[in-house]
Amino acid sequence: MKRKKQTNFIINFLMFAFAFLFLFLAGRYMYIQVTGEVQDVSLTEWADAKRETSIPIKAERGIVYDKSGMLLAYNQPAYRLYAILDAEYSSNKPSPLHVVDPEDVAKKLSPHLAIDEKEIIQIIKNGQKAGRFQVEFGKAGKNLTQQQMEDIKALQIPGIHFAEEATRYYPNGVFASHVIGFAQQSEDNGLLEGVIGIEREKNKLLTGEDGFIQYERDKYDKKLLQSRDVVQDPENGHDIYLTIDQKIQTVLEDVLSEVDEQYEPERITAVVMNPKTGEIVAIGNRPSFNPNEPNDVENWYNDVISTPFEPGSTSKIFTWAAAIDSGVYNGSELFNSGKYVVNEKIEPIHDHNKTGWGAISYDEGFRRSSNVAASKLVWEKMGTETFLEYLERFHLDQITEVDLPNEVAGKILYNWPSEKIRTSFGQGSTMTPLQQVKAASAIANGGKMIKPYVIDKIVDPNSDEIMFENEPTYVGEPISEDTAEQMLDLLESVVNSDDGTGKPYRLQSYTVAGKTGTAQIPDSAGNGYLAGENNNIFSFLGMAPKDDPQLIMHVSITRPKLKENESGSVPVSFIFNNVMENGLHYLNIEPDKEAKTGELKTVTMPSVEHMDVATAEKKMKDIGLRYTVVGKGKKIVATNVLDGDVIYPNKHVLLITDNLTMPDMTDWSKQDVLAFAHLVNIRVETTGSGYVVKQSIEKGKTIKEDAKLTVELESSLNKKKEKK
Repeated sequence: MKRKKQTNFIINFLMFAFAFLFLFLAGRYMYIQVTGEVQDVSLTEWADAKRETSIPIKAERGIVYDKSGMLLAYNQPAYRLYAILDAEYSSNKPSPLHVVDPEDVAKKLSPHLAIDEKEIIQIIKNGQKAGRFQVEFGKAGKNLTQQQMEDIKALQIPGIHFAEEATRYYPNGVFASHVIGFAQQSEDNGLLEGVIGIEREKNKLLTGEDGFIQYERDKYDKKLLQSRDVVQDPENGHDIYLTIDQKIQTVLEDVLSEVDEQYEPERITAVVMNPKTGEIVAIGNRPSFNPNEPNDVENWYNDVISTPFEPGSTSKIFTWAAAIDSGVYNGSELFNSGKYVVNEKIEPIHDHNKTGWGAISYDEGFRRSSNVAASKLVWEKMGTETFLEYLERFHLDQITEVDLPNEVAGKILYNWPSEKIRTSFGQGSTMTPLQQVKAASAIANGGKMIKPYVIDKIVDPNSDEIMFENEPTYVGEPISEDTAEQMLDLLESVVNSDDGTGKPYRLQSYTVAGKTGTAQIPDSAGNGYLAGENNNIFSFLGMAPKDDPQLIMHVSITRPKLKENESGSVPVSFIFNNVMENGLHYLNIEPDKEAKTGELKTVTMPSVEHMDVATAEKKMKDIGLRYTVVGKGKKIVATNVLDGDVIYPNKHVLLITDNLTMPDMTDWSKQDVLAFAHLVNIRVETTGSGYVVKQSIEKGKTIKEDAKLTVELESSLNKKKEKK
């Protein structure tokens, strides 16, 4: 009986438990049905989230332009090649979409990629063994051009496919490359990221923000008919306009390349600035690089702002300016040149010719670049503390704050009496070229010093709104207007007096005010300075026209291979004179002197557009211009030199006719090729440097609009070596 009661109890308990559980589950189910929530999670939202998917819309990286709107950096499509190995990808397809024959793939693919057949076969077979769906081919299969992609597609190789990616393209190659810099795809996220230059400095602004398309799908990943789509447009990166002037920069690049080939120096730096505004219109360095070939960068530093050096005699500009402005200078006062013994503890100071020029005035001492005169002005006239104050007023102890990355300030070495004296003539203390240009702008501006900059404006391409626009900023007044005028007179005398060191820097049409410099190079082993005639940094800091300077330029060349008895001023003046003469004419600056016989000769480009070819050719021949007629037409429709431009006779003028065909570009410079591409609206890719040796479009072929031209350039120096 007792056993029966126990059994009934258990049965009743279980029935009650199951009934309770049933009621609980039924209630919970009804609650979920009514509220649509499970533990504070909305099932509707959860289902929507499971159904929703999104496709990113990539933002376009911003474009970099020069001052006039010429393209300097922009995105263009590149292609990544991959091979699908999984046979299931080809199921129910009329033809195979996966790799069927690795040997056949390798044989057809190898001629189009920088990879041999054996390596292609190995990559494919290793992928097959590992059961991979697809494989790629490393660097050889990335960043392919559209032409390469189309050539490979035409082979119809089963299993070979392409993915389109953005890459950065620099149409002008070695052109202000240390300013522009370059961007590469990040291995982490695949986005383009700036590595150096403006591309790095303004990477965030250039990048923009991606958008997306969001839609609903079924379990087969098909879009639902009643999908609630959400579209978020991308915010493209901002466009940046630089102060770089294409014409002046092009002249600079050409002469730098010519001097680099002829003299093979360790380094060349050059910077051109408008002293009235602070706009940097040209910057060049050698070694330089082509930003389209980032793996071949030899020199990562923009030496104009990142490599301080002992400037030598160009720094005497600031020594004399300090002496005049502090009221201790008497230009007609005489001193004994050649050697200056301060005291027994300080090593004697010598002039560059050791013996000097006898008793001369301080004005003549400046023209002749006397170290003794500079030392006496600091030690005996104004005092070292006053001199230091002026160095600081000229901001020679700090960066210029130019809007470029990795700027480095020079160092004023001013601990011991000998250091203080030697700083007066540019030894010991260091400065960058741009620091000197900024400081010298005070002389060009009546005592007011301007801040340099390279970004003209930043524009939002999504709204065409100007987000930022630079403007001239005076950052100090280290000297008076009267001192500035006296310094311009002294600087002019360096160039235009018979006893001045700057005679090679005379221009045909403009009066130059400037100062030469020959700096010693410290021995890396710590044994003083390098010995030998050519172991110097030769430089010039000049401005023109003298009475109202519109351009100021600094050029320096390190250890050029000079001919016997050849002065370092020869290659430096070649750069300065070409850039300044052409640059001032291009800017329509009124010449302030008449041309003299025997000096640099220029000609004015005649008007030939819309003229018949024969008449245009006669005009070109009459004034001795070098030209090429492009095409088989009867009339000239465009030229690469504007009517009225003042140019040198060796300038290559392109005369484009109304029946355009491909010219023979052999021995054309890169500048010529780029000018041609711009005139006829085609895309161009260049490899190498120097002059054209190969072109992808044959001579005489009709040129289609937006065609792609590839040219191979080779240094004239290499050609000479091959002939030997």
